[in-house]
Amino acid sequence: MSGVDLYWLPLGAGGHSVKWNGRVFEAVVSRLERRPARDLYHSALVVSAPEGRFVIEMAPIPDADGASRGVVAEGPVGSRLARRLRIFRYEVRRWYEGVIPDVDEAVDSPQRLTDDATRARHVLELVPDVPTPVWGRDELGTGEMWNSNSLISWLIVRAGLELETARMPDGGRAPGWHAGLLVARRARQD
Repeated sequence: MSGVDLYWLPLGAGGHSVKWNGRVFEAVVSRLERRPARDLYHSALVVSAPEGRFVIEMAPIPDADGASRGVVAEGPVGSRLARRLRIFRYEVRRWYEGVIPDVDEAVDSPQRLTDDATRARHVLELVPDVPTPVWGRDELGTGEMWNSNSLISWLIVRAGLELETARMPDGGRAPGWHAGLLVARRARQD
């Protein structure tokens, strides 16, 4: 019953502000890159191990009760200067028996990345070690902003999972995905 499953959620599923902002962002980026606009996706993992089932994702901080969501790290959003305010911080969750909001809107999901219990546990062990640079910025010099997709791709590479099994939905894009890959590969080389 052990395994690691990848979920692709349309950016802003269930919410209007994030969805609208994502569409504006993609319209601008696609125009600058001279390509058609694509659907944007947010990724999350569900890890099943002998210890239980865990949801791993990066998300806004809804309240001060992070322990109830398995929060293992926080980082700033937009600017380090504003991080004192909760609205300008994100949390990294390793949530025991957690839920992925709007999982019913997931596309091409779940994608099984492994059935191996040792690798599933390794993913769980790595979550608190993820870098926490400013969300939406390229502080790590990857050429791409850091965000929730960076967390997931970083975990996949650092845990030694087969990256080829993580397939993007057709016509989709996951901003930040390559940032996580690059940072994880750098760490493996050190």
